[in-house]
Amino acid sequence: MTISVSDESALSTRLSAYRVLGQPYPNSGLRHSFNKLLLSLTGIRNQMPQISENKKNLLLRACRFGPTDRVPVWIMRQAGRYLPEYQAVRAKHSFLEICKTPELAAEVSIQPLHVLGVDAVIVFSDILIVAEAMGLQLEVPDSGPVLSGEIRDALDVRRLRDFDPETETRFVCDAIRTICAAVGPEVPVIGFAGAPWTLACYMIEGQTRGDISTAKWMLREEPAIVRDLMQRISRVTAEYLKSQIAAGASAIQLFDTWAGELTPEQYEECELPATRGIFDCIGGNGVPKILFAKGSARHLDNLAKTGADVLSVDSNTDLANARTRLGNKVALQGNVDPSILLGDQDGIRGAVAAAIEKTGGAGHILNLGHGILPNTPVENAKLFVESGQKAMAAARQ
Repeated sequence: MTISVSDESALSTRLSAYRVLGQPYPNSGLRHSFNKLLLSLTGIRNQMPQISENKKNLLLRACRFGPTDRVPVWIMRQAGRYLPEYQAVRAKHSFLEICKTPELAAEVSIQPLHVLGVDAVIVFSDILIVAEAMGLQLEVPDSGPVLSGEIRDALDVRRLRDFDPETETRFVCDAIRTICAAVGPEVPVIGFAGAPWTLACYMIEGQTRGDISTAKWMLREEPAIVRDLMQRISRVTAEYLKSQIAAGASAIQLFDTWAGELTPEQYEECELPATRGIFDCIGGNGVPKILFAKGSARHLDNLAKTGADVLSVDSNTDLANARTRLGNKVALQGNVDPSILLGDQDGIRGAVAAAIEKTGGAGHILNLGHGILPNTPVENAKLFVESGQKAMAAARQ
């Protein structure tokens, strides 16, 4: 792969401007110098495998239900603990340091492209970055992320702030720019954020582990407060994702991990308008909008009303049923059970073939039904990707 002179020049100009203007990253202790970033980018470029096809066109055609020779394949949480290459970086840097240092975020984001041969790179970040930018304090110890200043009443919601993504979270945009410059124009880069209900749950609970009983209680007893919180999240998330698109993201994805905890009525009243508000604000700019929802089966019809181009469904949702119900209105992503990748190779091949058979490979991005598990063998993840990429050709023989 090569990087164009114009890409490198643009990156150089931008980063030099940050330094000259004295604009440090939000956590100045994590700031790396301009020269180190360019050296890191050079190292990333030199390690890149040769790309023999236009993966970006493949992904975009699948998102738009266009004709494809095969399904594109990537994996949620593909840059993570199951990879020794990620572990080597993580041994030297904290999780937040990686998130907030563009060259480190770019390095780990690209690792799955190099190791597994996936068809898309998703920027390494965390959905709680938005909560921090809105005013909550974020810490990520080994036990899991913790947010201080949890939302408990209307006053807490009013204290939250809107933010300029190019100021408060520009490390995410710069990571995307660095990735795009390193992988070139034929590899798609995916930006992401948390969906309003899921991020609201974490901002109410103050953590991402455990249950969301407080959030569910507040939604029942103080629905106006929760709806106000979700609308505020919706507004800032739209701008946050627009900044990622401006930085070079080829597609964006919303993660709604706790959608399954809502009744269909609650989803329609609260989460549907908040999610649709994000997608409406982003608009029809040619960048596909992907929506992942855990517990997607019970909300499938409402999910299709959000304005998403692609619905990423969990492993409990039948792909054939989803295709029958939705037709070609929206593409599908998913949905192999992540635990399948802990088993034998025949099981992985069979699960991949079954998933693709249910959609016929049309308007389908092969993925897991949730994030890859940390104890997944790398060879099994690689087999999942390779099996998906070869499945349609094998079926035609």
